Amino acid sequence: MVVRMRATRSARGNRRSHHALKNPALTVDSNTGTIHLRHRASAITGKYKGIVAIDVDKKAAKKAKKMKESEAAR
Repeated sequence: MVVRMRATRSARGNRRSHHALKNPALTVDSNTGTIHLRHRASAITGKYKGIVAIDVDKKAAKKAKKMKESEAAR
């Protein structure tokens, strides 16, 4: 299929008018005061709605172990 007519500048601009970046919706945790994205667990505390969703200490230990193994491999 071939495009039969070239899109005008105004039509192109109207289509692109919705492509602008928007500011992220940030929320301040009431218990800890940390800032995180809405409907997502905090990367610092690992909590979402007061429940621990991510074990931050375990994740940090796993990352440190992985870095130590990669350094030993060099």
